[in-house]
Amino acid sequence: MARIELQQIVKRYGTITTVRGIDLTIEDGEFVVLVGPSGCGKSTTLRMIAGLEPISGGTLRIGGEVVNDHEPKHRNIAMVFQNYAIYPHLTVAQNIGFGLYTSKLSKAQKQARIRETARTLSLEPYLDRRPAALSGGQRQRVAIGRAMVRDPVAFLFDEPLSNLDAQLRGQMRLEIKQLHQRLGSTIVFVTHDQVEAMSLADRIVVMRDGSILQVGSPMELYNRPADIFTARFIGTPEMNMIDAVAADGGLAVGANGAAVDLSRVTGLPPLQPGQAVILGIRPQELQLLSAGEAPFPIRIEGKVRVCEPHGPETFVLLDLPQGSVVARAPATASFRPGETVAFGAQTAALRLFDKQTGTLIGSA
Repeated sequence: MARIELQQIVKRYGTITTVRGIDLTIEDGEFVVLVGPSGCGKSTTLRMIAGLEPISGGTLRIGGEVVNDHEPKHRNIAMVFQNYAIYPHLTVAQNIGFGLYTSKLSKAQKQARIRETARTLSLEPYLDRRPAALSGGQRQRVAIGRAMVRDPVAFLFDEPLSNLDAQLRGQMRLEIKQLHQRLGSTIVFVTHDQVEAMSLADRIVVMRDGSILQVGSPMELYNRPADIFTARFIGTPEMNMIDAVAADGGLAVGANGAAVDLSRVTGLPPLQPGQAVILGIRPQELQLLSAGEAPFPIRIEGKVRVCEPHGPETFVLLDLPQGSVVARAPATASFRPGETVAFGAQTAALRLFDKQTGTLIGSA
């Protein structure tokens, strides 16, 4: 069993608290991604699981056993670092087999395990090469292989793709996900890249300032974020946030008081007239309006500041009286800077957040 349980885990450096009593259970065979901005405590949490950082408070269990005071070598955890941490003077085979140095396996058994691991990672043709003769992606696979060869109960990845270029990152994401599908091992993965989190995770843990804000599947966090921070952090481009005020049966949006009718929308709690809220709409949920088209419940009109072509679609940054929004438009659409255009959305696309606390009030 490789169930990992964190109960009220705290990390302090003197008077500074970097992890603030978090609770998290990672099930056996689950792929969990810790995501958040720099300094949120995600790497520190990973290092406490590995035993590389002492725990200041709380209880850590691996496979049901309390391991707070266990040395890293006694936790049967394998860690893959951001900077590969492979030995330049050793061959690929020697690097992969380094973790077996103190094992009681015979030489033949060690060689068999090295070759099996290399085969899984498509490294067999490179076993006699040294790291200097490998690409960045191949070096990262060697680091993963060194972790795999020991047959650990769980893998810990600390931003392993951040040193790779965009194409290699995409390739390695697929390889790591396929590896998890083949092995069925428990994986805890740390990243600041929400695209990696969305594409890899069974569950995502969003962290900020040493605390956990929300835990859920990628689509749960995308469709129903618990707060404004999570809503902006998950999804590309980030969710638009527009100031609004509750009115009778709806919302008054922006300086011109454009109305959004909520009288037939289910799933939202009652709002008090005059209550200040934030209206959240993802760029992908805004549709370019053309002349004569039936009106949408939500209409946003603004001046084009800049356009970003993305191949099959174009993202348009609009300046509004109350700020700016990003909207998705067809790739065939063309815009001029300063041109006034309108986008619409259905009420099912909206999410309402409390302006004071930033927490989700409800979604349609």
